[in-house]
Amino acid sequence: MIRPEAAAALLRWREAIAGGLAVAAGLWLWTVSYGLPALFGAALVALGAVLLVSGLRHARFRSDSEAPGVVEVDEGRITYMAPVMGGTMALDAVAEVAFRRTRGPEGEGFWRLTDTAGATLFIPEGAVGHDALLDALAPLPGLDGGAMVRALRGRTPGLVVVWRRRGHAALT
Repeated sequence: MIRPEAAAALLRWREAIAGGLAVAAGLWLWTVSYGLPALFGAALVALGAVLLVSGLRHARFRSDSEAPGVVEVDEGRITYMAPVMGGTMALDAVAEVAFRRTRGPEGEGFWRLTDTAGATLFIPEGAVGHDALLDALAPLPGLDGGAMVRALRGRTPGLVVVWRRRGHAALT
């Protein structure tokens, strides 16, 4: 059997591990063969490298905390379903993406999405499916996924504005 902590770590880093294995297999195939198999090995290295980089970013974005609610991304909409506060927001209406870490021993955090009309959607970092936000918000023009990861990994209490639509006034 495998310890639960080890299983959780493997699950968290699964995409990066798969990417690393693909790179290793591709390098091996590329170096020991020639012709079409070598070309396939080179393509596997490239594909594995993309998966490795994406997997590293996703693994760092995943949170160990737990919070109520479920996040779903479907048809260009982000939906947060929770017992008390929930809501939905169209991706093309998002005007600002911010992350707020609260004070206290736990230092819980939540994402604050604001749309062009001023409506706000709060999503706790530990909600089931919150890691889908990284891919869902990636198409926003000029959004830095690395900034999202840094905001989530930071432990300093406060608000970090990760992205703001051009021409949108700052919120307090």
